[in-house]
This record gives sequence, structure tokens and C-alpha cells, in this order.
Amino acid sequence: MAQNAHLADPGNAIEVVRHPTARRVKLSFDPLSGRVRLTIPKRASAAKALSWAMGYGDWIAAQRARLPQARPFEDGGQFPFDDDLLTIAWQPGCSRIVRREGDLLLLSGPPETIARRVETWLKREALSLLEADTRLYADRAGIAVERVSIGDPRGRWGSCSSTGAIRYSWRLALAPVAVRRATAAHEVAHRIHMDHSPAFHALVEQLYGSDPTPHRRWLRTHGATLHWYGRSSTGGGAG
Repeated sequence: MAQNAHLADPGNAIEVVRHPTARRVKLSFDPLSGRVRLTIPKRASAAKALSWAMGYGDWIAAQRARLPQARPFEDGGQFPFDDDLLTIAWQPGCSRIVRREGDLLLLSGPPETIARRVETWLKREALSLLEADTRLYADRAGIAVERVSIGDPRGRWGSCSSTGAIRYSWRLALAPVAVRRATAAHEVAHRIHMDHSPAFHALVEQLYGSDPTPHRRWLRTHGATLHWYGRSSTGGGAG
């Protein structure tokens, strides 16, 4: 099991991970969180490895400069949803109901709860959209999907279990509709092919109705940006 230790150098925070199977020192950057990770072998000197990593200060700074902008869920904030651009509009009052009117997402209640309630609304709507997408492609494939659920995974946009349950990232609701639906077709195809064989890819294209490659590419290029919605400028989430 890997052991983590957070060590601070001037101006940068580097997470040092001592991994039992690592063969060499490796420096990596996570665009989803902005964290720098230094992976070192089990018996390597952490101090020497950290000193080596600090020599890459310019590289670390360049990576951080390319990070997506944090887009908190706050009054006046905007976010993409189902191919629309919604604006959060807080109004004085005590109602905790969040409702959409055209391109506005209206809510009142305590201002400090805006972020949490907008995220809750988004998760509920994302589940509804993804359930409908999944049902569409499952019907085309002539199969049943046991259950559809959502989460907020860091490493994948969807997953299909051997039991027939499919789980998605709720942040797909922030992606273009074509990207979201291509992902649903991808996961439904896994109900038949639990691999990434040529037969699997042919089925995805058949279910989706066109080549999904551009949409998968969109996620690889822009997916990290979706993880910065709902995040404050200090790096925290909606809570």
C-alpha cells in the first residue's frame, strides 16, 4: 500500500507517495485538483527525491498556469447544462426550492447554502438525463440495465458492472449533450462486450448512430474543466 506525506516547499505543495512497487522517482501533475505528486520507491530517500523535484519548479508553475479557472456555484455564476448556459440567480426569501426558468436557475434561502443546493439540483437532473440516455441505448441493444446511479469519480466518466449496473459521473450533465450520450452508449455496449474489442467499438457506433470518437476526444481534452465547476477559488468544493 502506498504511503502519503505532504511536504511543503517554498511556493509549492508536493505530495510525496512512497509506493512499494515503484522502480524510479516520478513527478506528476493532476489537472483535476492542481496537486503535484512525487512517487518514490519504497526505500528511496524522500529528502533527496524532494530536492530533485524542487528543481522542476518552472515546470510545476507552468502546469498550474494552465489549470482551468475555478467556477464556483454562486449568485451570478454560470455553468453549461444540457447544451444550455444557465445563470444562478439568488433572490431574497426563505424558500429552499431550486427551480429553472429559461436560462436562469432561481433560488433563495441562506446565501451560504447556494453552492450545496445548486450541486444537489445538478446531481438530480444529471441522474434523470442519464437514466433516459441509458434507457434509449439499452432499448436499441435489446438489453436490460439493472440500475443507473451517479457519483463524482476522478478517473472515469462511467462504469458498467458485471451485474448490469451502470454508474456515471454527474458532471456529464455539464458536458455537451452529444458527449454525454456517447458516454451512455459506451457504457451500455459494455453490457454485451466487457472489453474494448473491435466488436465493442462497432456496437458503440451502432447504438450511438455515428462515430463517437470526437466526443471521447472532447472528454480527454476538456474533461478536467468539468471538475472545476462548483469549486471555489481556494480549491474547495460545494461541500
